[in-house]
Amino acid sequence: MPTFCRHGRFLERCPVCSKDLSGNRPGGRAAPRPKRAAGRTASGSATGAGRRVRGKPMRIHREGRAEDDGYRNSLVPGVRASADAARLAEEIAFASGRLLGLAVDPPGLYSEAVEAIPVDLERATWICFLTAYLSPLDDGEDPFAGIRAALQAMPGMDAPIAVEALSEPGAIALGPRTSHDRTRGAETLDAYRQWVARAGGSQASAFAGDEAWTPERRFERLFERLALPGFGRMGRYELLVTLGRLGVHRLSADSLHLGGVRGASSEEATIVAAKRVFGIGDPLLLDRRAAALAAAVAVPVEALDLALANWAEPARATMGFPAQTADDGAHERAFDALIE
Repeated sequence: MPTFCRHGRFLERCPVCSKDLSGNRPGGRAAPRPKRAAGRTASGSATGAGRRVRGKPMRIHREGRAEDDGYRNSLVPGVRASADAARLAEEIAFASGRLLGLAVDPPGLYSEAVEAIPVDLERATWICFLTAYLSPLDDGEDPFAGIRAALQAMPGMDAPIAVEALSEPGAIALGPRTSHDRTRGAETLDAYRQWVARAGGSQASAFAGDEAWTPERRFERLFERLALPGFGRMGRYELLVTLGRLGVHRLSADSLHLGGVRGASSEEATIVAAKRVFGIGDPLLLDRRAAALAAAVAVPVEALDLALANWAEPARATMGFPAQTADDGAHERAFDALIE
């Protein structure tokens, strides 16, 4: 009896699915196993602690999607090249290493936010908000230069908003994962302040929510509530992950939240990459497949947010960390899971 594929064609005649049939892979053999990358400069230990290494700034540049070499893996059904799978393992290692660094040895303004928690929780939260909203630069000298300029102009949430600095090109340097649109001026910051005012008048009360919430439930509810003008999925997700990892507020991601809420752009790098990697566009299935990959590699699911985005972009967004940062344990596990 003839067999039909998911595209509604005879399986043997489908130009996509027929490649998965036995003997139909390019060259008639499995894809070669790529060599592991050498010379890693940072790692996570078996206990989950990470180390951050300072070194010469490095910017990672990539070419487009690699040529189909017969690679197939059920964890990443949309990936068709072993080189792309190996690169994804590298980005998972970097993103996981960054999360470990945020919890153990945060650099720059992240460290200042942690130091402010016991004495000024409002400032600690404000630093994290501006950092997520404006984004650190890919700059070895001072990745936080633009955010420092914004903090100098607006030292606290209650300070007057520096509308001109937010509107004029070059006034405040923006990082590669910024949510700020200069044409909006201070619209997003105004909306953030109004959200805080409605939630009790302080950022502490706004991010506390219901005391009975678990960290995962708090993350989910705040992610929905923070759907402000000009503050899409990328900025909201980064903010909540940062607040949780630094210990500013009790938050823990339960999924990637790739769809189903206001403000999620289909053009966002993480969403575009997820569709490519997991070979499907349904938001619920994307989240499930992302959770399955995170579980297989034994990394927090939030590590895939930055990993997928960097995998899809021509240059790695380092987000305040050295580009060589990596969790060696995560790289080992990702390589073993993805490259077979």
